[in-house]
Amino acid sequence: MDALKVITEGQIKENKPDFNIGDTVKVHVKIKEGNRERVQVFEGTVIAKRGGGVSETFTVRRVSYGVGVEKVFPVNSPNVEKIDVVRRGKVRRSKLYYLRDRVGKAAKVKEQL
Repeated sequence: MDALKVITEGQIKENKPDFNIGDTVKVHVKIKEGNRERVQVFEGTVIAKRGGGVSETFTVRRVSYGVGVEKVFPVNSPNVEKIDVVRRGKVRRSKLYYLRDRVGKAAKVKEQL
């Protein structure tokens, strides 16, 4: 077996959340402030997924106070507590980077029925 696979074997989460590109998700992230720890929710549209294994990441985009905010989250990070799918999106692309140029209703993704 590959040495890298042996090292990263225990770091991959068993119950990976089932979400795809275009889905609106709520990502519950643990945040440390001094000696306290709290959970903050980041809700937005998944515009990209990349990698595999322990280095798998996904990018979530939302518009906050008129400014687009994108965050990249590692799927297997211990700081990502859970991922809830709010609604499923109907898309035909693997990367939704074109949403960066859209404003208002044009930046919406159709819901999958």
